[in-house]
Amino acid sequence: MASIARSEKGSPVRDPVRTTPPPTPHALPKRADASDIFDFPRSFVTVDTILFTMQNSELRVLLIRRGADPYKDMWAIPGGFANVDESLEAAAERKLKEETGIGDVYLEQLFTYGEPDRDPRARVITVAYYALVRSEGERDDPRSSIRSSGIADAQWFPMHSLPPLAFDHVDILAYAHQRLKYKVEYTDIAFRFLPELFTISDLQTVYEAILGEQLDKRNFRKKITSLGFLEPTEKMRLGAHRPARIYRRAKERPKGTLPGFRWTKLESV
Repeated sequence: MASIARSEKGSPVRDPVRTTPPPTPHALPKRADASDIFDFPRSFVTVDTILFTMQNSELRVLLIRRGADPYKDMWAIPGGFANVDESLEAAAERKLKEETGIGDVYLEQLFTYGEPDRDPRARVITVAYYALVRSEGERDDPRSSIRSSGIADAQWFPMHSLPPLAFDHVDILAYAHQRLKYKVEYTDIAFRFLPELFTISDLQTVYEAILGEQLDKRNFRKKITSLGFLEPTEKMRLGAHRPARIYRRAKERPKGTLPGFRWTKLESV
């Protein structure tokens, strides 16, 4: 039996209470003085937002014409420098509102671009976002909402007919379009271009505009109505041909992904 240490008066001796935490095996180094950071090469951060919409059955993108150097008078994606006290997403929302007047859009981060020579002024890293909006109201003519003195013009351009672009924006737009093509193949993202009520032909037009190819009408109708995303209404749209049933998105519907589904392979389904 182990013996208990006792004091001269015979009372047990207790271990002293530890007042400091035990040392950690990998203690964090002391933070460097703030001035040390200026010993490193400086980079700047910008945000660019690609805004897609549907107009006249075409996929279009919003571009601004630069009013200052570099690339003065060239078209570019809306964007600019992020402030030191705001998040990247907040910066993207702010610059989009300043340059086009468009707000309240859902932004999704696309990619980060950081080639050393992408901006002639300095080393600039840009974080690209993209968003989808319905064509309505002031969004049809963004020139009326320009709020930045550095912007000379703003206009929607068809994706198949783009002007020469500043910086590396032609590459950013190409990647954004490719991402959108992928998304419509496995999600229900195309519905964001549509109003509350629409026909199946309206929906097919959106898919064809994004994918850049025609889809078989009968196979498209059969496939889209079998997925549980559409809810028929009692309304009909009259036209030159037989009336078309009007639909809305189902209130209770499967979640956004459509596993294993590819619109570009409708003919072989």
